[in-house]
Order: sequence, then C-alpha cells, then structure tokens
Amino acid sequence: MINSILFVILMAPASGAEQNPIAQFLPIVLIIFVFYFFMIRPQIKKNKDQKKYMASIKVGDKVITIGGMHGKITDIDEQTFTIEISPNVRVKVEKNAITMDPSTLSEQKK
Repeated sequence: MINSILFVILMAPASGAEQNPIAQFLPIVLIIFVFYFFMIRPQIKKNKDQKKYMASIKVGDKVITIGGMHGKITDIDEQTFTIEISPNVRVKVEKNAITMDPSTLSEQKK
C-alpha cells in the first residue's frame, strides 16, 4: 500500500509535464526522517544513558574499561578512577575510559 503510494508520488512525469515540487523534496525528507529515528536518536539516548551511568559510579562498583579490562573501583578523583584489576594490582584510568557494564544494563532495565 505505502509502496504504491510512494511510487505514484515519485513517478516520473510524462514528457513535457512539470514534476510536483513536493515529490522533488519527499525523498530528502524521508532520508532525514530515517537518519534521525534510526541513527541520531538512538545515539543521543545511548550518550544520555552513558552520562547517567558515569554519574552513578561509586567506590566498589565493578566496571569495564574501553580497553576491555575488568575491575572494581577503589578510588575516585576529579578526572580519574583507580580500579583494582586483580588483588593488589591497581590501575588509574581516565573517567571517559570506562564503558557501561553489560550486566549493569540488564539490571537497569528490570
């Protein structure tokens, strides 16, 4: 149904006839619509969730760095976290190097 309507709207005009101005801009509008709802909006939501997660991190939380190291937060500074990756092995990482833990995501959705 929708395909047939779009086909009629976007159908090339007969020779000598002018094309409908709305039909000229409809593909551009559809592309913008698709980009917004399938690419831009989910990315905005993901960034918002990441900021919310970063604000909620506290000492003792388990985290994963973007490099793939798993550890537990032992200290929080203004721009860095100190994480313990194994007993008596602590690493200082930048705050933006922490990614959302997939197990945290499943807990948030419950």
